[in-house]
Amino acid sequence: MLRRLKLFNRNQAGFSLVELIATVIIVGLIGLVATMAIVQVVNQTSKNNDYTTASRQTLNAMFWISRDAYMAQKIQPDGGGSGFPLVLTWLEWDDTSHTVNYTVENNRLTRSYSINGSEPRFTSVAEYINQETQMTNCASDNGVLTLTITSSVGTGAHTINVTKVRSIASRPNI
Repeated sequence: MLRRLKLFNRNQAGFSLVELIATVIIVGLIGLVATMAIVQVVNQTSKNNDYTTASRQTLNAMFWISRDAYMAQKIQPDGGGSGFPLVLTWLEWDDTSHTVNYTVENNRLTRSYSINGSEPRFTSVAEYINQETQMTNCASDNGVLTLTITSSVGTGAHTINVTKVRSIASRPNI
């Protein structure tokens, strides 16, 4: 029995050193490619999330300002460079006076709303608003409000900017 076992072991050959090194190199290359693919997916996902966040914040700002500007009979952008704060006022059919004031501070667009001069209610409308005058501004010309809103998400070279421009005609005085 021992003779058979010795003969059996003698006929078996192991892997050579070259075969083992080739196997390790191939497995290493597969791992490297997999790691690079995972890093690419993570980076692209981060960029997509930043773009989605910036786009939603810009659209949310546009929605609220447009909603109030359509109702406004009087549009008063600030005389400064950016046009903010923006004051919109209108009078309802029952002589109810509405005043909405939009301000941009600390990269946040805030809306204050007052009825008949009451204590204003403050709401944060959008975040990540770029405060630079050329990026976020508004101007009124003959009852048409032109808005440019930019949201910036990320830092440094990875900053994503989303800009939306809209012209809104307010309703005429009744």
